[in-house]
Amino acid sequence: MVKNLLYRLYERQLLNDVRRRPIPRHVGLIQDGNRCFARETGVSDPREGYLLGAAKTEEVLTWCAGLDIPVVTLWWLSTENLTREPDEVVAILRVIEQKMAEWMQGGFVKQLQIRVRPIGKLELLPASTRQVLQGIDSATQHHDRMLLNVGVGYGGRQEIVDAVRRYLQDRFMRQDSPEEVLRELTPETVDKFLYTYDCQDPDLIIRTSGEVRLSGFMLWQSAYSEFYFCDAYWPAFRKIDFLRAIRSYQRRDRRFGH
Repeated sequence: MVKNLLYRLYERQLLNDVRRRPIPRHVGLIQDGNRCFARETGVSDPREGYLLGAAKTEEVLTWCAGLDIPVVTLWWLSTENLTREPDEVVAILRVIEQKMAEWMQGGFVKQLQIRVRPIGKLELLPASTRQVLQGIDSATQHHDRMLLNVGVGYGGRQEIVDAVRRYLQDRFMRQDSPEEVLRELTPETVDKFLYTYDCQDPDLIIRTSGEVRLSGFMLWQSAYSEFYFCDAYWPAFRKIDFLRAIRSYQRRDRRFGH
């Protein structure tokens, strides 16, 4: 009881500290460690680990909403993840389908006014997963408190390739000359064709599980982001871990390459 009381007092202090300073407008989350957490806690079914991770996602989104963070980007499944053992891929996709249905039917996204937008190579996913993702995208378009980008079949390199391809397709449709196409290929034009074309770049990217790398997450958009790496596995990520990440961001002098 004493430990819990001290924890709550510390959490309240952190929250007060964070609210006194500018809050990041876009937070990216690399939710790593679901499988490791499941193994270390004796969970034999990998799907249970992903369900625990999905429950934590709901918690963290509630924390983000409490700080009025308007844009959050999550990474649920990478293009590389699609090459894992088929049973594991199926388990991840089933959890995604289940949670998306629960979020709509249970009112989670309506309560927090979250607009859910899937990003990635959705055509690589099974039809059932695409249908659920497209359904929640359509059903939440009018929600205006938080934009939630969810990366499913997402890879940062592939996003850049897709952006350049769409730019070239657009210019070819206009029958522009090669000289014009090359002259106007700038970082600003590529920005307009990214999956997150209408979002500011992430201010802060948090990765759990102790891994100190991006693994391809938002490679283009993260050029000037601040990073925070946390040792906790994603299902064990606490509110004080989240608030510490925000506080760490607030204490940094952002130079944006200067």
